[in-house]
Amino acid sequence: MEFLQQNLIYAIPLLGIVGILVMLSKSAWVVKQEAGDENMRTLAGYIADGAMAFLRAEWKILSYFVIIAAVLLAYSGTLVETSSWVIAVSFIIGAFTSAFAGFIGMNIATKANVRTTHAARTSLAQALKVSFTGGSVMGIGVAGLAVLGLGSLFILFYHIYVLKTGGSVNGKEMEKALEVLAGFSLGAESIALFARVGGGIYTKAADVGADLVGKVEAGIPEDDVRNPATIADNVGDNVGDVAGMGADLFGSYVATILATMVLGREIKSEDNFGGIAPILLPMLIAGLGLIFSIIATYFVKIKNESDSVQKALNIGNWSSIIMTAIAAFFAVKWLLPETMEIRGFAFTKTDVFMAIIVGLIVGTLMSLITEYYTAMGKRPVRSIIQQSSTGHATNIIAGLAVGMESTVLPILVLASGIYGSYYFAGLYGVSIAAAGMMATTAMQLAIDAFGPIADNAGGIAEMSQLPEEVRHRTDNLDAVGNTTAATGKGFAIASAALTSLALFAAFVGIAGIDHIDIYKANVLAGLFVGGMIPFIFSALCISAVGRAAMDMVQEVRRQFREIPGIMEYQAKPEYEKCVAISTKASLREMMLPGAIALIVPIVVGFIFGPEVLGGLLAGVTVSGVLMGMFQSNAGGAWDNAKKSFEKGVNINGEIFYKKSEPHKASVTGDTVGDPFKDTSGPSMNILIKLMSIVSLIIAPHIAQNAEAKNPGKVEIKKEIRILKKDSLSDKVDTIVNRTDTILR
Repeated sequence: MEFLQQNLIYAIPLLGIVGILVMLSKSAWVVKQEAGDENMRTLAGYIADGAMAFLRAEWKILSYFVIIAAVLLAYSGTLVETSSWVIAVSFIIGAFTSAFAGFIGMNIATKANVRTTHAARTSLAQALKVSFTGGSVMGIGVAGLAVLGLGSLFILFYHIYVLKTGGSVNGKEMEKALEVLAGFSLGAESIALFARVGGGIYTKAADVGADLVGKVEAGIPEDDVRNPATIADNVGDNVGDVAGMGADLFGSYVATILATMVLGREIKSEDNFGGIAPILLPMLIAGLGLIFSIIATYFVKIKNESDSVQKALNIGNWSSIIMTAIAAFFAVKWLLPETMEIRGFAFTKTDVFMAIIVGLIVGTLMSLITEYYTAMGKRPVRSIIQQSSTGHATNIIAGLAVGMESTVLPILVLASGIYGSYYFAGLYGVSIAAAGMMATTAMQLAIDAFGPIADNAGGIAEMSQLPEEVRHRTDNLDAVGNTTAATGKGFAIASAALTSLALFAAFVGIAGIDHIDIYKANVLAGLFVGGMIPFIFSALCISAVGRAAMDMVQEVRRQFREIPGIMEYQAKPEYEKCVAISTKASLREMMLPGAIALIVPIVVGFIFGPEVLGGLLAGVTVSGVLMGMFQSNAGGAWDNAKKSFEKGVNINGEIFYKKSEPHKASVTGDTVGDPFKDTSGPSMNILIKLMSIVSLIIAPHIAQNAEAKNPGKVEIKKEIRILKKDSLSDKVDTIVNRTDTILR
């Protein structure tokens, strides 16, 4: 036991290595599965080549950004004592790891899709096994890389800045170590934003173009091989929903753990781990969550064609949550001292465990509520179907109403979670609740990544003109995957809200401000500007999809018009031209939204100071969470309303199928919802976290600027903060001593 106490810090990256080894094993299993006939392999090759071409082009552009940002970070790190030029190295590692996490997911997804199609020839059970194993490669890989990267870098920086200097765990030395470590999170979130926005623009430009011309104008099925945009559409599923989502949750995972570590530094802990138990705890919970998510993946299976795929996924999800909660109980009891305090708030280790449970409950409830608002057969989706009978406009009205309504319960759950976790353990409770929620990221992401793989499998089945029973099985998986994708986005947004609050609390501490007074005109102005940012960010993303989709529509129409024999299967469409349109549009259009998230906090912080920047962060967090929920849920509900027509829907006693007028209205709604749910909506959680991380990194600089402008005021604030932390007798002594000094 003593040996483990002394070496626990080294066990954390080992848990990450275990995850990576399991990921490699599962990946090898997927690759060994049969990939179908030559035609299926050819189509899958087009998709894989298009996806890799996009990633190479994106990485080339982002490499310039990473180099420039690293140089600026290295310079800024030399300007304050609580940072270092090494933050640039941390940033580069974070950016590379985030991009690599996305690559791992996309690489296996483009192999698993065609193997899922072939498995669907055999049975639904085998198709689920292949597609979910492919998704679990991504989930386990992302979590494993995060635990390994964060754990290893913390060990390095802890030794360099704290142990070698003989520094204090609660002092400037540890603050410096965590500030440099924050560069890893900044790199991860920066790449995640560009990957999510760029991938989202790519996939929706292709999807909208393919739907409008193929399904609506030409009247051919979705994923029909005759549609020139269908390959670009399937490529988009991988670059947006797989690579983008992988980088997204990698960034969320890292940011959550980092925020908890930063707040943990403020706790004076009398423990058996050198006083760093509150800092180690979030990393350990993440590592344990990874291991139990791996175990839970083996519970996801079905036996018969009639078995529920959603139920199988739920069993895996619930198993990972329950096992992680049990492990967290023993980890908290073992690591933490009996009592602790942060910023004057006293709590016990039992309170910390309760906060973790609150986080797990919030994450679970958010997923269930999102599933209700987006799943087939539920009241919200049925309401959209019913209103499709009276035309396109009423379908749009119904979808918007569902999206807006869907924010109510999640916000109440989120607010209750924030209050409950704070009630138990103060600000540390809020951050550790977010860490608890994110502990099962490997399972959450496996379930999420399974969806695009199933979607691609259905596309390949349609393009290969396989028997109807094969398409029926892939459609079954795809319908469930549509819902899991929506619940995954709800989970990500909820975690982003808690993480941003924890990052916000860490920013306030490092920036040297006690409170944010919204009665001040400049702070209120910052609050309003922050509330506006998610709207302009969404507008840029949605407009980009619209412009790219117009180019795609024109190209598909041109090919139908100018290439004779396409509709008769006698000529092959020019798929590569549609792929090129999506690639160029996404890379061009992703830059401005990304620049807003990175530049606005820097400008506001240095010009107007930390308090105004705090108001900005508050505004962008609240507005961004609401916008993210609204757009993701509305888009998911529209999509499943459209898919419901494939099996037939009952509207006022009459059954309607595909190609009916209500179905055409539902296609319009789905087209509007596409950029909502796959471009701007899921980008909201990265936007609010990235702005918070940028603010955290510049906090020492703007605090130094504030001190230079008004050193007396800053000194008084420091003394007030110290006074608030003191006991009653210490406060009396301090006041007497200060009074005596003034009198003399």
